[in-house]
Amino acid sequence: MQSFSEHLKEIRKEKYTSMDAVAQNSVFDSSNYNKYENGKGNPTIETILKMASAFKIPPKELFDFEFDIEKYKIDE
Repeated sequence: MQSFSEHLKEIRKEKYTSMDAVAQNSVFDSSNYNKYENGKGNPTIETILKMASAFKIPPKELFDFEFDIEKYKIDE
């Protein structure tokens, strides 16, 4: 989740000057959006789509970050 939140923050900084600007240009309030940037929220698919729409990017770009699959073994 940390990698996702860091990448989300990078995207937001490219598109908007602040989290408040995200709120003004989307359906998110800044406190709700803040939890995703801080890695404290687990966004649903619907939320991912809303984020992508707010940033005017394809949803898959939100997941374009490095991820060490060996570090996070889910099966164990």
